[in-house]
Amino acid sequence: MKKSVLVLGLAALFFASCGEKKKDELKKEVETPVEEVKEVATEPAKGPAEYLVLGEKLFTEKTCATCHQADTKVIGPSIKEISKVYAKNNANIVAFLKGETPAIVDTDPGQVAIMKANLDGFVKDLTSEEIAALAVYMASIK
Repeated sequence: MKKSVLVLGLAALFFASCGEKKKDELKKEVETPVEEVKEVATEPAKGPAEYLVLGEKLFTEKTCATCHQADTKVIGPSIKEISKVYAKNNANIVAFLKGETPAIVDTDPGQVAIMKANLDGFVKDLTSEEIAALAVYMASIK
């Protein structure tokens, strides 16, 4: 009987110690990706010139230029007008492009509906960096 209790005690100790090793291994596995993310997050961001080039490319590719010209109203307001209104109101065009704020330049309900449909179709799949690049490009048109 004493031997059985001793064997069971040793078995319990063995399993308990294995559990600690597994906890340590699991902890290391969980910590490793965090370190990898830190390395990626510390990469330098694009410079202003790169954002400008990317923004101009996206403005053309996403067909924003169909409705918005630099200094002429076509279907939507000109880029200059948009930039002027956003600067005057200290508003955030990135928030608007992400759908987080209402339109402040052309607030006609029909135009807003068209604009919203276009933004949902063209801008929704863009990354935050790409949307920021669009904003940099638009702000560069003076």
